[in-house]
Formats: sequence, structure tokens, C-alpha cells
Amino acid sequence: MESMAEHTYEELKHKTVAQLREIAAGIEHDAVQGYTQLNKEHLIVAICKALHIDTFTHHHAEGVNTSEIKAKLKELKKQRDEALVAHDHKRLKVVRREIHSLKVKLHRAAV
Repeated sequence: MESMAEHTYEELKHKTVAQLREIAAGIEHDAVQGYTQLNKEHLIVAICKALHIDTFTHHHAEGVNTSEIKAKLKELKKQRDEALVAHDHKRLKVVRREIHSLKVKLHRAAV
């Protein structure tokens, strides 16, 4: 039987159903009751609940200067608001496009 070594959510995701059931067999907790009937998704959730593992994975941006991009976004949002008040639709379109492209850049850099 496997020891109660700390498992991570990512680690559990890559295990087979058989391996997950083996882990569940060694856990004395209500969350894993009836583990033989659970599918992989439910097994992972039950094991995480029983072992108090956070199922949320935090993302962080790599390869870009996040604070610089966010500062630029803040400035662009001010410009967007000014363009809205002034009814300057050409300027508004340009600013919104730039905001969009920066947000895409941030999302793509997220790991």
C-alpha cells in the first residue's frame, strides 16, 4: 500500500484510475466512501477533499513584464473613458484594440 505521502492535484491528474483507487483504499475518510464506484474525475475530487489538497492551480505569467503591461492597461482604460466621454469613436476603437491585444498577451504568457 502507498504511504500517505503528499500528493499534488497535478500529480493525481496523471495517475490511472487503478492507481487512484489504490490511494483511496488507504484513506479513512467519508469523502472516499464507495471509491470503487467512482470515475477518475470524482476520485480525484474525493482524494483531494480527504487529504485537504487544493484543487485550484494558480497561474503566473512568464516571459513578460506583468506590472509594466498592467500599468499600460490602466493608462489605456483612462484614455478609453476619455474617448467615450468625447464621443471620439476612432480613438475609442484604437484604444480598445490595444487593450485587447495587451490582455491577450498577458493570457498567453500565463503558465
